[in-house]
Amino acid sequence: MTEGTHHSRVAHDNPATARVNQPGREEGVVRAGSHPVEHERPEDWGWHGETGKWGRIGAVVALGFLLLMLAGNEPLISTGHVWAITITALGALVLFMDWRRRKNSWRSR
Repeated sequence: MTEGTHHSRVAHDNPATARVNQPGREEGVVRAGSHPVEHERPEDWGWHGETGKWGRIGAVVALGFLLLMLAGNEPLISTGHVWAITITALGALVLFMDWRRRKNSWRSR
């Protein structure tokens, strides 16, 4: 890309754009006559909810597969088994904490 072509796309001195101050953010460049985004909600960028019942079932199935990895010819206390047991225990702890949170919540799902 030549410097001339690139420079025309840079908004510093393009007459079709204007520099604006944004509260709590750095200076922004917007098209002339438009208003910059002041606050972006998480919902505008994608999904942000819970996985629900099927997500919890999937987590239990995944933890079950991790436990199935323990079956084999290796001794029970090998490096791979320690990692599988650790990850399974952490996953079970997360599922337990989620269960407690949902059980004690007045808006449980």
